[in-house]
Amino acid sequence: MTSLETRIDRWYDEIDGLDPNNLDVRRDVELVITKLDDGQLRVAQVLASGEVEVHQWIKRAILLLFRVRGLEVSEAGPFEYHDRLELKSDYGRRGVRVVPGAIARRGSFLSPGVILMPSFVNIGAWVGPGTMVDTWATVGSCAQIGSNVHLAGGVGIGGVLEPPNAVPVVIEDDAFIGSRCMVVEGARVGRGSILGAGTILNPSIPVIDAESGEEVSRGHVPEHCVAVSASRRREFPGGEFYLPCVLIIRRLDEGERHDKAALNAILRDHGVST
Repeated sequence: MTSLETRIDRWYDEIDGLDPNNLDVRRDVELVITKLDDGQLRVAQVLASGEVEVHQWIKRAILLLFRVRGLEVSEAGPFEYHDRLELKSDYGRRGVRVVPGAIARRGSFLSPGVILMPSFVNIGAWVGPGTMVDTWATVGSCAQIGSNVHLAGGVGIGGVLEPPNAVPVVIEDDAFIGSRCMVVEGARVGRGSILGAGTILNPSIPVIDAESGEEVSRGHVPEHCVAVSASRRREFPGGEFYLPCVLIIRRLDEGERHDKAALNAILRDHGVST
């Protein structure tokens, strides 16, 4: 453990007694937020084994921030805000395109080549190079978004800040998340996969292979899959009901993800759009 990590863990043990007058705590917390903002630290990452490693102490620093910072008024053009954290800035140097109406809080990281349409990116989030966050999409606290991802209009990527050891939402490289999808509570979409419009994915949602009918996971769409929202029949004492699931309708070959005409045809055959 680094000395900074050790101090953050110690401060977190004392969080109930902290306030904005605790300047030593604030100094350490501000350093962590600055490192998050510049991409020197990240809340979580996918290891070579495929497991998601969560750095709890960094989440603790974010939680401490809201304890040791008071509310402050800030302005961006004609807009006024009253919050504990300012917005990101210096997008030109970062190589990020930001359309008016987009908001990213300081402590989130946007890689070069990211495009933000009018959207929202929260503290602790990591967004990889070449990713598009489309209109009215939201990227919640600590979400990890890979490179060359497209979050289509109205997508909701949930935030997972507490408890500190909880795995955040992970969207891996080259994924496409269709309009109005909701991916929350630590769910995961694998590399090169596509979610059809309106799909809801969380750790309690079964992901089922349409070819075999077998459940392959809960809340995790494997890589190179086309998956859509569906439902399956279940018998209960009170009658027969249909519960939501996510259905894998196609396994993609390498590179097939980028053939938009072919993908639209696959989805159209199942009455789904992106």
